Amino acid sequence: MNAADRVMQSYGRCCASSDFFDDFYQNFLASSPQIREKFANTDMTAQKQLLRQGILNLVLYARGMPDTKLRALGCSHARDALDIRPELYELWLDSLLRTIRIHDRAWDEQTGVAWREVLTKGINLIKSYY
Repeated sequence: MNAADRVMQSYGRCCASSDFFDDFYQNFLASSPQIREKFANTDMTAQKQLLRQGILNLVLYARGMPDTKLRALGCSHARDALDIRPELYELWLDSLLRTIRIHDRAWDEQTGVAWREVLTKGINLIKSYY
């Protein structure tokens, strides 16, 4: 099984957990005062839906989907828009992997390596717009 397929299956297991997105944001917001500041006035219900789709777009990009949606995300997160600094993506990824480890009942080290590999490709594209 290739990395993107492994991640897609893992993501399906995570999405089946009703607390997955809440737990992610609890981890992510705890990771840095800068992160908490960025989300201070955010509709978190809507944000969780955006996250659900954003992760899917990252996985689909790794599976060969055109980069259109990730380029749009890059523009919206750029310096002159939401101003999401490139180093904050590492906190995002670490928080996500910590949450996946808890919610994916089939988690193993290969799954963690696959997630990091698959998401880094799209994250690098998004960061390139900063």
